[in-house]
Amino acid sequence: MKEKILDKATELFLSRGFKSVTMDDLAQELGISKKTIYTHFNNKTQIVKESVMQLFDKISVGIEHICSLGKNPIEELYEIKKFAMTHLKDEQSSPQYQLQKYYPAIFETLRKKQFELMQNCVVKNLKIGIEQGIYRENINIEFVARIYFSGVNSIKDPHLFPAHLFTAREIMDIYLEYHLRGIITPKGRDILNQIINSNQL
Repeated sequence: MKEKILDKATELFLSRGFKSVTMDDLAQELGISKKTIYTHFNNKTQIVKESVMQLFDKISVGIEHICSLGKNPIEELYEIKKFAMTHLKDEQSSPQYQLQKYYPAIFETLRKKQFELMQNCVVKNLKIGIEQGIYRENINIEFVARIYFSGVNSIKDPHLFPAHLFTAREIMDIYLEYHLRGIITPKGRDILNQIINSNQL
């Protein structure tokens, strides 16, 4: 039952936002009483924390699997983006921004874990890309990896990038292309253009 509650909570948080979903909503969606929820969780904050960390762990495992497949670095980034967007349900409700606003302690813990994961993944991706002649040799790997992480988080801010101007999927595609065009070689540009023209974004 605890897993069932967490799965439903995660689904509701991603579609409606962390602030909007109440314990009553969760109980109603599951067809159980609030008392049943409270036998497994002390409060909503505990559900938010466990839900967020469970989702992060699922996405981490998926990303590590994609990184183990040996794809070229540009394809790898698009595969990771596609995988993450599927699991985050295109983030209709700006959940990360709401998490930051209403559950700052949980947000900070998550952000540290995200940074470690992305830093390792992106640094490795950049090094392989340079070795394969897809990325420019003269890029500063630490800077590019950190600015990429910073950008991925900034585009989730609904005040900077409001939903009436960009969908979550559209903005991630634009941002990924923007990131890549700044670091690719002519060889990398050919690969990027093939991916974009194939509509497999």
